[in-house]
Amino acid sequence: MVRLQLSIKAELENITALEPAGADFEFFFQVKCNSCHETHPKFVSLNRLEEKEVSGGKGSTAHFVWKCGLCKRESSAKFETTAITSYSAENGQFAPLLVIECRGLEFIDFDPRGTWKCMGTTGTKFPEVDLVDKEWNDYDEKAAVPVGISEFESRFERAH
Repeated sequence: MVRLQLSIKAELENITALEPAGADFEFFFQVKCNSCHETHPKFVSLNRLEEKEVSGGKGSTAHFVWKCGLCKRESSAKFETTAITSYSAENGQFAPLLVIECRGLEFIDFDPRGTWKCMGTTGTKFPEVDLVDKEWNDYDEKAAVPVGISEFESRFERAH
């Protein structure tokens, strides 16, 4: 079993508290088999609210169950907690978003597609932030300033 921490960083302009918009957020990851080291050609999705049964696991479940297309080995992954940390780190600094427990696989890339939310520095809520292009721009009417997210990056590392 490997515990992987997903950390993100971005340049935030006049915003704070960037996080997935809802508990049903679909996370998209690129997956690699730890047995044969084959990387799946497409991104796979995981949802914190959906669990699947692990075969031969005596009733155990995971948020993601995958059979490698090359070696046919079954692997699984489970979010360690259902809580997600919002990103408010100083610009240019990586900060943890979540931890996933992986069995037989590793996630090697993250695609932030989907709906995120954040807050302007004056408290204005932005509930529909689309990071499909890894950037987003808008205008905070209350503060009369532009708001934005740019230079979005992510990385996986072993969790402590």
